Amino acid sequence: MEIAIILAVIAVLFVSRGIKIVPQQNAWILERLGRYHSTLQPGLNIIIPFIDSVAYKHSLKEIPLDVPSQICITKDNTQLTVDGVLYFQVTDAMRASYGSSNYIVAITQLAQTTLRSVVGKLELDKTFEEREFINHSVVNSLDDAAATWGVKVLRYEIKDLTPPNEILHAMQRQITAEREKRAVIATSEGARQQAINVAEGERQAFIARSEGQKQAAINNAQGEAAAIEAVADATAHALEVVANAIQKPGGAEAVQLKVAQQGLDTYANLAKSSTTLIVPGDMSQAAGLIASAMTVLKKTQ
Repeated sequence: MEIAIILAVIAVLFVSRGIKIVPQQNAWILERLGRYHSTLQPGLNIIIPFIDSVAYKHSLKEIPLDVPSQICITKDNTQLTVDGVLYFQVTDAMRASYGSSNYIVAITQLAQTTLRSVVGKLELDKTFEEREFINHSVVNSLDDAAATWGVKVLRYEIKDLTPPNEILHAMQRQITAEREKRAVIATSEGARQQAINVAEGERQAFIARSEGQKQAAINNAQGEAAAIEAVADATAHALEVVANAIQKPGGAEAVQLKVAQQGLDTYANLAKSSTTLIVPGDMSQAAGLIASAMTVLKKTQ
């Protein structure tokens, strides 16, 4: 009975040590008598107890690694505190186990030295503008070196770039001056555009007034011409009526009477408007004037 119990315990021990269940996205390194034998894949794996042993366990998932902050010197001799995060993935479990004693420390150190080298080639202003360039440079350098460690560097992201306080204050003053400059330029451009708009409005108003005055002068001239033409037509018509009336029987006598009447009225008006009265020396001259007017009228018939 005791032998059966001992055999059962040994069997359980052999089963527990001989069966290995590897989780998904993991790779275990199996050593046989101290030498690399194989890589256990996810799922159920059977090994030889006491001869085979699991030496290393690696996760094949993407791993974020916080790279400690460090002080870098830029090309223009300015200190810059830089920290970032590195994303990598184990692609070869065997190389990750035997290629480096600690590939995480190796990747971290190499990331820091590469970052210092890249930042040292850039001026301070460029470091803020060339983050993408810095990230790609670090990834390319790490990826070449990490290939021998069985690690694939996926990407590197700068979390923060912190210059000294004096530089921050100087940058703030520069930004403020630049904003004030843009504000002054915008104000002057607004005043300039306002002056242009006012001048353009005055020009348009002057043109409109001159066009109105021109049209008014044309209308006045046309009105005066029409009035003169109307007066001339009326005078011509009146003369035509008078001429027709003279040709009728008794017309000449009527004209003589009218002329004599107007002459007498003229002398009467002169007497009213002045204390001096001018009369012909011979009153028979008035009749002669009337006879002369009648002679002219007969010639024009």
